Amino acid sequence: MKSKIQSFLLCNGLLKVTFCFFMMMFFCNNIIPAQFSDHKILVGASQFQKYLPLIKDKKVGIVANQTTVVNRTHLVDSLLSIGIEVELVFSPEHGFRGKADAGEKINDEIDESTGLSIVSLHGKSRRKPSSQILAEIDVMIFDLQDVGVRFYTYISTMHYVMEACAENNIPLIVLDRPNPNGFYVDGPILRKKYKSFIGMHPVPIVHGMTVGEYAQMINGEKWLKDSVQCNLKVIECVNYDHSMKYKLPIPPSPNLPNMMSVYLYPSLCFFEGTTVSIGRGTPFPFQVYGAPYIKTTTFDFTPKPSFGAKNPKQNGVKCFGEDLRMFDTTFFFNDPMLNFDWLISAFSSSKNEPYFFLKNGFFNLLTGTFTIRKMIEQGRSENELRLSYRDELEEFYEIRNKYLLYKDFK
Repeated sequence: MKSKIQSFLLCNGLLKVTFCFFMMMFFCNNIIPAQFSDHKILVGASQFQKYLPLIKDKKVGIVANQTTVVNRTHLVDSLLSIGIEVELVFSPEHGFRGKADAGEKINDEIDESTGLSIVSLHGKSRRKPSSQILAEIDVMIFDLQDVGVRFYTYISTMHYVMEACAENNIPLIVLDRPNPNGFYVDGPILRKKYKSFIGMHPVPIVHGMTVGEYAQMINGEKWLKDSVQCNLKVIECVNYDHSMKYKLPIPPSPNLPNMMSVYLYPSLCFFEGTTVSIGRGTPFPFQVYGAPYIKTTTFDFTPKPSFGAKNPKQNGVKCFGEDLRMFDTTFFFNDPMLNFDWLISAFSSSKNEPYFFLKNGFFNLLTGTFTIRKMIEQGRSENELRLSYRDELEEFYEIRNKYLLYKDFK
């Protein structure tokens, strides 16, 4: 009798797994499009048939956050529902739920919904998974929605995950997602002197690559420690190319609440290295900029502590500046490039102030070079700034082309 019951339960379990698998196939093939174009883009995570055989009967780790979703269901829940043995979840900056401030240190925790251990890769002392932690898994999955900018730290987290996986012989599967800023490339190349967690590789500020393409470049250019290479598998998106407008279905971090902020982020983030506010602590972060000393405009806002900005720059101080919400998305596609004019204009308005650039050198880390700051202080034009890195940008295009998985915008 006991053996009959066991056989029944085993059969029933297999039927359940099979049913769930085919239901997931149905849903992933009927995903609601999350883009402006008429094409139905399928993200890597929805291509279950391509990666489930690689993780079946294995202990799985997954780098994930609130964007790790397929058809409105978190990927961790989907994998658990079909019997995949998810052992650990690893979380990047902003945490597993995407609620922490920029730069905020996050502790390890237990997920209330699944009971899984969440290992923080943005804690006080850990950005790279240790060998001891990786001993608990057989394979790693990376599935985060990036925004295609060098100083957005999800690609830095991916670097350390790749390095740890390479050193511990753990295969890594990158589930690719479209790059919302993947329709152009711009900015100076990072100098080695200014390497940091907000810029680890010799790439421009806007690199025009998906995380899957970027992971291939990290591997191919041997940028990992001691030139180790990761056992990497990229699950590509379907029906995507770099000329497309892709609307993010879920905000990737607290201060990028909409597509306007995502498009403005590459240019406005320069102000993070200055005394100018970019609207953290307001309902419109990364959609405005201002400071108390910019008196030439009538638009003003006052930053206050809020979700994702516990202690915003210029807290409680009235700031004058520019409201950039007047633009529509076509503006960014018609003339795709970084905007330095806003930065130059704000600096010009600060001439009677004792400081504009923060003393901690953060601006140089953001730009990856001292040249941009020096030229702004010298009163150079936006065009002169662009000419300063034009040749090196062309060299980067040649490197980038080797690792592209999708048709380029050029």
